[in-house]
Amino acid sequence: MTVDSYRSPLDAGTVHPGPAATASPHASTGHPTQSRASRPEALGTHHAVAAGHPLAALAAHRILEAGGNAVDAGVAAGICLGVVHPDIVSFAGVAPIMLYQAERRAVTTISGLGVWPRRATLEYFRDRCGGDMPEGLLRTVVPGAPDAWITALEHFGTLGFAEVAQSAIECARDGFPMGPFVARIIGDNEAAYRRWPTSAPIFLPGGRAPRPGQRFVQADLGRTLTYLADEDRAARRAGRVAGLAAARDAFYRGDVAATIARYHAAEGGLLTREDLAEFRVGLEPPVRAAFGTRELVTCGFWCQGPVLIQMLQILDGLDVAALGHNTPEYVHTVTEAMKLAFADREAYYGDPRHVPVPGPGLLDPAYAAARRGLIDPARAWPAMPPAGTPAGAPSRSGAARAVPAGAGSAGALGTSYVAVVDRHGNAFSATPSDVSTDTPVVPGTGLTVSSRGSQGWLDPGHASVVAPGKRPRLTPSPAMLFDADGGVMAFGTPGGDVQAQAMLQLLLNLVAVGMTPQRAVEAPRFATQSFPDSFWPHRYFPGRVTLEGRIEETTADGLRARGHDVQRWGDWEWRAGGVCLARIDAHGVRWGAADPRRDSYAVAW
Repeated sequence: MTVDSYRSPLDAGTVHPGPAATASPHASTGHPTQSRASRPEALGTHHAVAAGHPLAALAAHRILEAGGNAVDAGVAAGICLGVVHPDIVSFAGVAPIMLYQAERRAVTTISGLGVWPRRATLEYFRDRCGGDMPEGLLRTVVPGAPDAWITALEHFGTLGFAEVAQSAIECARDGFPMGPFVARIIGDNEAAYRRWPTSAPIFLPGGRAPRPGQRFVQADLGRTLTYLADEDRAARRAGRVAGLAAARDAFYRGDVAATIARYHAAEGGLLTREDLAEFRVGLEPPVRAAFGTRELVTCGFWCQGPVLIQMLQILDGLDVAALGHNTPEYVHTVTEAMKLAFADREAYYGDPRHVPVPGPGLLDPAYAAARRGLIDPARAWPAMPPAGTPAGAPSRSGAARAVPAGAGSAGALGTSYVAVVDRHGNAFSATPSDVSTDTPVVPGTGLTVSSRGSQGWLDPGHASVVAPGKRPRLTPSPAMLFDADGGVMAFGTPGGDVQAQAMLQLLLNLVAVGMTPQRAVEAPRFATQSFPDSFWPHRYFPGRVTLEGRIEETTADGLRARGHDVQRWGDWEWRAGGVCLARIDAHGVRWGAADPRRDSYAVAW
């Protein structure tokens, strides 16, 4: 792969041609750098936003136009996503964040991920749940998102909680018109919402799933956000930071915490007021890797972020572009690299505060070269490959083994994304998440509290086995890419285990194939499931690779001949991710691109 060949369309002197007519499912789109995207790029000279919902993108745009920076705007969009995308984002969920300060040329991450309650143990689930991790309150971890948003504002923002939450408050209190995608997800999960007496009245108003265009009101959630905003304003006379501290305390130590803890105590949950009061997110260093003249930056090994780096490092010694975009050779090679990286994720990734993660060894280019040698151009690994042994790797004598499973849940619904670049050159990348289908709303709050425990394991040999105070390994994983010429790109996607796979394909489309940003987002995708799913019960489908319908049948045939179990998605499959990006190029132009597979939307000025 040639990693320094991508040039902006402005560098090349080209003009984006605009939307194109719909092609047949398997029609050739011509040379990828010349084919048309279905949406135009969002282009501006001041700022750009791309988010998983139009109203969230516009919430960020309002803040930027009012003088806020990328962090203020990104937090506004993230909080808004918890209102306008309540099916897959919760204000009381998770929100891993990555921030770039242009003046200091520094990147910081905020985990935005809570920990297991002190009463949550492996023995509890084995003895009281029969070795299961049932849906509902027992999957709850301490909500990390509220503290993540407030911490970002405290250290890097310019506004208070009340200002950035205003759009979210309006959408919750007054309602917003339900879009087709969110309406579809809620409708598809109507039975799940009916299980919870506190959830059904909110998500099934009038006893049925909301229709597209119907005004959707979340009065309790609006009151919760207003309470935090009022506490912020009341303490503001002592300064902005004092106001943010008051909003944080209102959630983690005040009335919200008391209500959450009472509900858990009454309904058999494990979360306590002490768990909430003691929690704080941390400012953590990112993980970095160089690729030619570029640098890719992800969050740490407490999430799956570094697996994207491992995938690229394995491919870095290959001329991927010469294989032909989405040909059998291309899809096979990329898929095998992804499987090798995921094998290491399963063996080693976990909360570094609780397990020894051999990070430097996993990201050593020499180690990647050794892993690259395990790719057979003519034959697929029939299952997940064995994990490698990087320098510093702990003994794996009792390590978990992947067992094929075809039962269990249908996989993750959750997660959205927001990217912002501002007039100062700052960048913001965040992947807020947590669904409302597998845990009940806490009455009076409008909140579904993070059920991210679903990403825990009950195998004592697994790096992400349940333990008190430990973070489950997280799938949401924002990222940034830095160019040698000063360009910066914030990017990410929803999609559970598909996230890193979709982000890898975006980067290959941009860097190796030479597509424009919007075209790179829209290009057909594929994903492997030949490893245990990150969500309980960790389903595993050896050898499986799933292609979007727009990928040629000749590619599917070529993959089958190499031993892949080929499945098909539709032409534009929402499960293939909802990639968004915001970019500043060497000329200072701001770019936004958003995925039409979901409700994603980009705006620039």
